[in-house]
Amino acid sequence: MNTKKIMSLVLVLVITLSMVACSNGSAEVKETAFEGEYMIDGNTAKEQFEAGNAILVDARGEDAAKGGTVEGAIATTWQYLSNVENVELGDYDWGLILQPEELATRLGNLGLSKDKEIILFAEGPKGWGEDARILWTLRAAGYDQLKMVDGGLNALLAAGLSESKDVTKLDPVEVKIDALDYEYVVNTNELEAAIDDYVIIDVREDKEYEGGVYYGEAQGGHLPGAIQIKFTDLFDEDGYLKSNDDINSMFADAGVTKDDQIVAYCTAGIRSAYMQLVLEMLGYDNAQNYDGSYYTWCAHNDVEM
Repeated sequence: MNTKKIMSLVLVLVITLSMVACSNGSAEVKETAFEGEYMIDGNTAKEQFEAGNAILVDARGEDAAKGGTVEGAIATTWQYLSNVENVELGDYDWGLILQPEELATRLGNLGLSKDKEIILFAEGPKGWGEDARILWTLRAAGYDQLKMVDGGLNALLAAGLSESKDVTKLDPVEVKIDALDYEYVVNTNELEAAIDDYVIIDVREDKEYEGGVYYGEAQGGHLPGAIQIKFTDLFDEDGYLKSNDDINSMFADAGVTKDDQIVAYCTAGIRSAYMQLVLEMLGYDNAQNYDGSYYTWCAHNDVEM
């Protein structure tokens, strides 16, 4: 066989192997740059889910999941676990974590056992940080086996999990919550009483920080003295978290130190829950999420433009 024919066969073999890799999803898997207690990559999530050791939760909710989710994942929303029913937007109690009895009932109805690892996913910078808000809520409720997927839905599909438009329903379980842990939570009353003691991080977009009203806020602007570190700036162009060093540099450039008492906020405490968890995973131990966030603050207090 001549050299030209050998080279042609080698080329065909390379192309064939590449097509096989693509069909298995492995060619699209991106190595995760960020490392942290609550973060998991798509491959590891797939392994644990397929081994029966974890529950996958689509944090975007059923409506979004019906447009395409991971086969076998359940779906819920942060609103289902928060005080947003029968309360006016901007009230002091709006958007807070539900009280233990009601929260336990709802988590039990979802089938979210404390004995299973719970892996949450959403869509990174294309979404609102819903996976982190639910993780933050579950932690307050006493769950201790919690992860969220770096790269979200795309990372799980790239790892080879099947896509489906059917939302899984789990059998109800008994969930017990004796009390909520508010270590990483700050409310409006606490912030009003001691706002000067905190480094306030506004994680919203420029148009929001600079005074635009887009989501029914009582007024535009930002909390007094708030610095801006956008939720979307945590991610790279592919929707994965940037490296620990890159994010630490971003915080340092903004003047945030690990000794600061930090409060993150957004419009409703969703994107800021993601920021709080990232801060915590990087060693900013005094970081809290303001769950009432701008909706509540601007309804009762002065703001800056």
